[in-house]
Amino acid sequence: MKVDFWQLSRDPVEKVVALIAGRVLSIDERLLVVADDADQRKSISRGLWAAGPDSFLANGEAGADTSPRQPILLSAETNPENTASHVVFADGQWRDPTGFDRAFLLFDDSNIEAAREVWRSLDGGEELERSFYRQDGGKWVQVA
Repeated sequence: MKVDFWQLSRDPVEKVVALIAGRVLSIDERLLVVADDADQRKSISRGLWAAGPDSFLANGEAGADTSPRQPILLSAETNPENTASHVVFADGQWRDPTGFDRAFLLFDDSNIEAAREVWRSLDGGEELERSFYRQDGGKWVQVA
């Protein structure tokens, strides 16, 4: 499993989720976006629909009849009703990513210590690859 830590400093979570979602869909995979707050999920959904004229990032909320067909599913739970192989923890809260090929933890200054704790807790995990990204100007750079 691959776990990516993305430190948000310039771009809002909605924009970063859209960036990740575009990349996941480009490799013909599905994405689950997890956030406890319903308002945050609505904001992310709006950001996905408005990501740009060249991208169509269709998405829906978990629990709906169309959930299994959604390429991007938003939920408060880590249950991939859409058979997603990738998961984004958009609210900075780590959850168990068992069953996913890749997990993304998005965090900002308000939850940086919790992200560091998660990083350390994953140290030495078998078949686990960790990466850390932060923004340098407007560009995302892998720093670890």
